[in-house]
Amino acid sequence: MRKNSTKNMRVNGEVQRELAGIIRNDIKDPRINPLTSVVAVEVAPDLKTCKAYISVLGDEQSQKDTLSGLKSAEGYIRRELARSINLRNTPEIRFILDQSIEYGVNMSKMIDSVNKKDESKEAGQEEEDEA
Repeated sequence: MRKNSTKNMRVNGEVQRELAGIIRNDIKDPRINPLTSVVAVEVAPDLKTCKAYISVLGDEQSQKDTLSGLKSAEGYIRRELARSINLRNTPEIRFILDQSIEYGVNMSKMIDSVNKKDESKEAGQEEEDEA
């Protein structure tokens, strides 16, 4: 199976959906932030390993705590994944912190601040032109 084959993309989507459900509903670890989302999942073509990209809305300490909580619950998550998805092999999950959402929010704030500065400059120019 090739990396970007239709079957592999379907497996990635199904694993992502089930993983998000397990993290949201089944895990009771207080270290895991309730605002944790599974951004993407890459299952290897041989179904042995899986990279799960996790986004956590919160400060840096909350992100570290969430990752450690997920790593400690990895066996439970893998067992639940095996129960819900019928695959030949249940992949070994590696959790990776994804900063893309936080990066996008920061970029959006920067763009907004630049736009506000431009609007205030334009308003100042209009007042000088009227005088």
